[in-house]
Amino acid sequence: MANRRTCAVIGGGTMGADIALTLARAGCTTHLVETFEEVRKTLAGRLCAGLAALGCPGRLDRLCVHASLDAVPWPGIDLVIEAVPERLDLKRGLFAEVLPRLRDDALLTSNSSSFPISAIAEGLPSAHRFFGLHYFMPAHLVPLVEVVCGPASDPALAEDLAGFMRATGKVPVIVRKDLPGFLANRLQHALAREALALVEAGVATPADVDAAVRFGFGFRFLAAGPLLQRDHAGLDVHAAAAATMYPTLAAGARPSRVLTDRVAAGRLGMKAGGGFYDWTPQAIARERERYEALLRAGLALIAPELPPVEGG
Repeated sequence: MANRRTCAVIGGGTMGADIALTLARAGCTTHLVETFEEVRKTLAGRLCAGLAALGCPGRLDRLCVHASLDAVPWPGIDLVIEAVPERLDLKRGLFAEVLPRLRDDALLTSNSSSFPISAIAEGLPSAHRFFGLHYFMPAHLVPLVEVVCGPASDPALAEDLAGFMRATGKVPVIVRKDLPGFLANRLQHALAREALALVEAGVATPADVDAAVRFGFGFRFLAAGPLLQRDHAGLDVHAAAAATMYPTLAAGARPSRVLTDRVAAGRLGMKAGGGFYDWTPQAIARERERYEALLRAGLALIAPELPPVEGG
């Protein structure tokens, strides 16, 4: 991938558009395919504003928006990133359609957060060049990206893909086993399971749980991950604490009722006007502005540790 920087992103929704921004910022020629006209109409404004916010408005000429796969110059494509809705049949059908159009050395990746890449690639040729490429929302701000290997994925190509991600300014981690949730989401859900269990047991309110994470150990996570923190504090201290706490930690195999009851009641979060908190359109706008401002401030703090954007 070092000298090949032409990409196709399939799906122009929130994730696909933001992924395209990160590629264009790095100077990659990026073909963004969105078949739904109503979504496609919004892309020009979103991409223009996104690149301006990233400080590289001149990179707009690196982005080409297409209404169909037929419009993509497939012989020149080095990397395909699928970002269509989370339906396995849709993803597998897309790759079956794309594969015959590609060069034999182009890489095929999926931004799926739920389906193993082995399930997406099942029955398709060239499984050795299929990978999960999992970005995190908002993809143009969160540095992490997961390179997920299936059983047939070529480890050398995984390293190559990770190197390309670094060249776009991302921090890649290689997930060597295709587990549900990959790496980061498994860690997030382990925390969420305990958080929900504490709320359900009446130990703390949702607001206090959020505060404990944001202003306690979550604050320190910006400087050190959980294993590095244990080296800071001493493994003996943490081993003793683990022996005390582990027997009482949540270990349920089903989602907590404080989550499922809200889903059943239609309290799905911001999109429904309420979840753990109540949301008006004005509150949503304020929260998104606050959230993104803090992410940008965090990025500024860790900027010296991030890979430089090649061509940016």
